[in-house]
Amino acid sequence: MQLKHIAFATAAMMPLVMAGDLMAQQQPPQFPNMTFFITSTGGPNGANYGGIEGADKHCQALAAKAGAGAKTWRAYLSVQESGGTKAINARDRIGNGPWVNAAGLQIAANVADLHSDNNKINEDTGLAETGRKIPGRTFVVNQHDILTGSQADGTAPPAGKDMTCGNWTSGGDGAAMVGHHDRAGLRDDAPSKSWNASHPSRGCSAPALISSGGAGLLYCFAAN
Repeated sequence: MQLKHIAFATAAMMPLVMAGDLMAQQQPPQFPNMTFFITSTGGPNGANYGGIEGADKHCQALAAKAGAGAKTWRAYLSVQESGGTKAINARDRIGNGPWVNAAGLQIAANVADLHSDNNKINEDTGLAETGRKIPGRTFVVNQHDILTGSQADGTAPPAGKDMTCGNWTSGGDGAAMVGHHDRAGLRDDAPSKSWNASHPSRGCSAPALISSGGAGLLYCFAAN
C-alpha cells in the first residue's frame, strides 16, 4: 500500500515539475548588468517610431524583458532641425558610459571612446538584449543596417535633406542614415564600415529597410 501511495504522489508531482521546467524555458535570458544592446526586433512600422520618444520606449520595453529595466534607456538616434524642431544629437542623450553588452564586455568607456576607432562594436559584440548576435553580412539574412540618423561624430545631420525618416515619424517616404554594426562593407576603405554612419536607407518603410540589409533595429544605451 505504501508503494502505491508513493507511486501516486510521484505521478501527481510530475505535471508540476514539467510545468516548472516549461516556465523556466519560456523565461527570457536576464542581463541586469547590461548597459548596451541592439534591439532584437524593430518597430511595427519601419523607421516610424512615433518620434524619438517612441524609440526610447522600444528600448526600455526590451530592456525590461531582459531584466535591465531599472535603468533609463535611450535609443541612439539624432533629430534634425526642421521648422520649430531643434536638432538633437544622439551622442548627447545616451549618458556618459561605460557601456557593456549582455556578455559583460565593455564596448566603450565613454562618449569620446564610443565615437573613436577604439570602440568594440562588431559582429561578435553587437549583441541583442537577448544575448544573441544580430545577423550581419556573413549571415544568410543580413540585418546589419542599424538606424542612427547621425553623422560619424554622433551629431545630427544638417537641416534639409531627410536623414532621419521625418525625425522618426515616417514609415514611407524619406531616408535615414544607418550604421553597420558588423563594420562590414563591399570595400575595406568604404565608409560603409562605420558603425553609425554607413549610408542612407532606401526608404523608411519596413520593406525598404529590409531591401538594403536592415530591419529597423536600434542601438540602445543605458543613460544612467
